[in-house]
Amino acid sequence: MPTTELRMNLPPEAVWATITDVSAWPKWGPTVTGARVDGDVDLKSGVHGTITTIAGVPLPFDITEFVDRRLWAWKVAGVNATRHEVIPVAGGCVLSFGAPVWAVAYLPVLAIALPRIERIASRRD
Repeated sequence: MPTTELRMNLPPEAVWATITDVSAWPKWGPTVTGARVDGDVDLKSGVHGTITTIAGVPLPFDITEFVDRRLWAWKVAGVNATRHEVIPVAGGCVLSFGAPVWAVAYLPVLAIALPRIERIASRRD
């Protein structure tokens, strides 16, 4: 899976809290203007929800992979989408976003999200 990543001098917990806070997705996701989880539950494997795209189109999502405090991946409208991984390293962490091979052109959009997440997570630290 092709990836884009950013090393951050932040605690992995702060970055994880940012990328799993569904209400924060529109703040860092360039193509997301709204997001909600069905049943108002925490993000975990099997959770369903809806995102609203910048085109104003609501799309269903399903969390397909989840390792607490480490990674989550999803399908959007039934299609495999991005994988989000927080990798602890000395003095901080690396945030890595993976895109399916068919969506490699989406990597520059994911790269825009990385420093946004860093800014938001730094306020949680």
